[in-house]
Amino acid sequence: MTLYVYGLVAACFLGLGFVLQQDAAARAPVADVLSFRLLLDLVRVPRWLLGIASMVAGQLTSAFALMQGDLSTVEPLLATNLVFAMLFARRLSSQRLGWSGWAGVVLLSGGVTAFIVAGRPEGTDREAGPLRHWLVFGILAGIALVLVLIARHLELFKEPPLLATAAGALYGLQDALTRVVGGIYDSSGLTGVLMSWQGYTIVALAVIGLVLVQSAFEGGPLRMSLPSLTASEPLAGIACGIGFLGDSIRLTPGALAGEVTGLLAVVVGVFILGRHPVLPEGKQREIQETEAT
Repeated sequence: MTLYVYGLVAACFLGLGFVLQQDAAARAPVADVLSFRLLLDLVRVPRWLLGIASMVAGQLTSAFALMQGDLSTVEPLLATNLVFAMLFARRLSSQRLGWSGWAGVVLLSGGVTAFIVAGRPEGTDREAGPLRHWLVFGILAGIALVLVLIARHLELFKEPPLLATAAGALYGLQDALTRVVGGIYDSSGLTGVLMSWQGYTIVALAVIGLVLVQSAFEGGPLRMSLPSLTASEPLAGIACGIGFLGDSIRLTPGALAGEVTGLLAVVVGVFILGRHPVLPEGKQREIQETEAT
C-alpha cells in the first residue's frame, strides 16, 4: 500500500510542476529553445521555480516509491500525473472535464490498474549482465538523440511532441538508475553512491531532460508535449525494468492480453486528456503573433 501512496503523491507533485513550468516557459525567448540559456532565463521566474520545486518533490517521492517496489509497477502509477495536471490546469482555464475528459481519466486509471493486475510485476535478484544493460541503455538514449535531431530540423511549433518524447525516454532511464542507486546506497552507503557512475548519470539525465522539457513547453501548448512525456516515460522505465533490472511480469496468454490492453488504454487515455481544452494553451504563440503584427 505504501508503494501506491508514494506513486500517486509523486504523480500529484509532477502534474502541478509541469503546469507551472509550462506557464512560465511559454513566455521565454524563442532563441533559447534547446539551449541551457533557457534555464538561466527561467530561473528568474518565481512561478517556474515553484514548478521546479514541485517536480523535485515528485521525483524524490517517486524515488521512495522505487525503493519500495518494482519499476514496472511504479512507472504506470507515475503516468497518472496527467490527471493531476488536468485538475490543476482547470483552475487556470475554468473548463469542465466533460465526457471526453472523464473518458480519458477512466482509460488512464483503468489501464494502470489492468496492467498491474494482469502482469503482477515483481522484482527479482537476477539483474542482467553488462551487455544487456548497456544495450537497453544505448537504445533508449539513441532514440532520444534521434528525436532531438529530427526536431531541430522542424518548425518551432512542430518540435514539442518529439522533444517531450525524448525527455520521457531519458526520464525513464533516470528512474531505472534511481532504483540502482537505491540498491548501492543500501549495500555501500553514501560512499558507494559517490563512487558509482550511476549517480552522476542521473544528474546529467535530469539536466538534459529538463532542457528538453522546457524547450517543449516553450514551443507550444501543454497539450502538445505533456501527453508524449507522460506516455514515453513509463514505457521506457518498464523497458529498463524488464530489460536489465530483473523485473518480471506474467507471460501467459491471458496475462499478456491484459497487459497489452492496459498499456494501450494508458496511451489512449493520455492522448485524450492531452488534447482536452482544460490544458492551457501556451502564450508563446500569442506573443509571436502580437510581435508579427
